[in-house]
Amino acid sequence: MPYKFNADRRDKIPKQRHRVTNWAEYNESLRRRGDLTVWISEDALSLWSAPRRTTRGGQPHYSDLAIEMCLTLGLVFKQPLRQTQG
Repeated sequence: MPYKFNADRRDKIPKQRHRVTNWAEYNESLRRRGDLTVWISEDALSLWSAPRRTTRGGQPHYSDLAIEMCLTLGLVFKQPLRQTQG
C-alpha cells in the first residue's frame, strides 16, 4: 500500500498526555508565545508613512524607512514579510 511505503522512517507524533480544559486561555497563551514588542522613536514614526499619492486608487505606499525596517526584522527573526508586517 502506498501510504505505508515509508512507515518505518516516518516521524511518530505521540498522543497528547494532558487534556486542555480551558481552550480560551490555551489559545491566548499560544498567541502571546510569539509576541514581540518593538519600540520605535518618534522621529521614525513621523517618517513611517510615505507622502500622499497624487493619483487615484492603488495600494497604500510606505516610506523606504518602513520597508527597510520590516525587511530587517524579518531577516533577524527569520520570518516571512507577511508575518513581519503584522
